[in-house]
Amino acid sequence: MFNTLSRMLHTGLLTEPLPVPNEAIPALETLQKDVLGILGRALCIRHVDAGSCNGCELEIQALTNPYYNLEGAGIKFVASPRHADLLLVTGPVSVNMEEALKRTYDAMPDPKLVIALGDCGACGGVFAKSYASRGSVASVIPVNNTIAGCPPSPAAILGCILQTVRSSAVEA
Repeated sequence: MFNTLSRMLHTGLLTEPLPVPNEAIPALETLQKDVLGILGRALCIRHVDAGSCNGCELEIQALTNPYYNLEGAGIKFVASPRHADLLLVTGPVSVNMEEALKRTYDAMPDPKLVIALGDCGACGGVFAKSYASRGSVASVIPVNNTIAGCPPSPAAILGCILQTVRSSAVEA
């Protein structure tokens, strides 16, 4: 036991340092004011995995942790496309998910905002078009914005969501 304590004292702390605040992530108050100012209520997002490897889903899940605190900013994920303001699609569209993605898009109320997430959603990625894949999301439904990266960072996802909502408010 003394050997272990001695090693701990000589080694010191091995934990990671605290994260440095990222300037690309807007402050929570600014984010909340933007969402409420543009929509007048919370932004509701419906996520559809159209055939991804789940790398993008891990980054989306990171948005809900206390560091990014998406719900605190007035942005939430919903189960029904009928309640969604924005559709977030990951992965290349597999043949088996093509009809489900079209139905989800059709069930959304107007105006329909769609973001293709990751390289696979944007251009089909390494899967491209094949017997099992329709390729990019844009080849199946209209897309407003894409996020490059494999997978993109949570900050990039959040920035693109805000950019898409802001551009839709300008168009309206």
